[in-house]
Amino acid sequence: MIDVGSAVEFTDPHIGRVVVPAADLQCRVRELGEAITADYAKRPPLLVGVLKGACFFLSDLARAIRLPIEMDFMAVSSYGSATHTSGVVRIVKDLDADLTDRHVIIVEDIVDSGLTLSYLRRNLAARHPASLEVVALLVKEGLQSAELDLAYVGFRIPPEFVIGYGLDAAERYRNLPFVAAYVEGVPPGTTTTLEQP
Repeated sequence: MIDVGSAVEFTDPHIGRVVVPAADLQCRVRELGEAITADYAKRPPLLVGVLKGACFFLSDLARAIRLPIEMDFMAVSSYGSATHTSGVVRIVKDLDADLTDRHVIIVEDIVDSGLTLSYLRRNLAARHPASLEVVALLVKEGLQSAELDLAYVGFRIPPEFVIGYGLDAAERYRNLPFVAAYVEGVPPGTTTTLEQP
């Protein structure tokens, strides 16, 4: 996991307030790894990472799980380059693994409306896994029309567009070691300095 020290400065007007600090992310990912290790002790799971957003989370989570896990990746899109979901989900990259009789955990970076996740669950359940659960790093509060039954949740956050730790805005900011609010409509040439605690 990333050790960011006591303070890291970023100068970019689109990076707003820190929603989840780097230290909190690292601590919670370790806790999720421990929980999955305990729950799947006799049935090592296949982790299905949802690209690109879950790449950092999946990498850190996998190292926190003390089991001989396997990993595979899917890429789906419901955003395009916008900051609001289009409402249409499409598979950009499918899995290589056969899920038949496997214990599968979908690794999601963030759950907004739940549309993408519901689509993924239906799609993967049709492939006859022995079990299918979800670990979501972030869940935006108040946006889901129905209970999503998530086995593992990292953080519940306000319903705002966020960046960092794999989450992007037009493919930028994934490399931030924390999760921050994204500031739209900043005039060109504006600079701000964010100090991360």
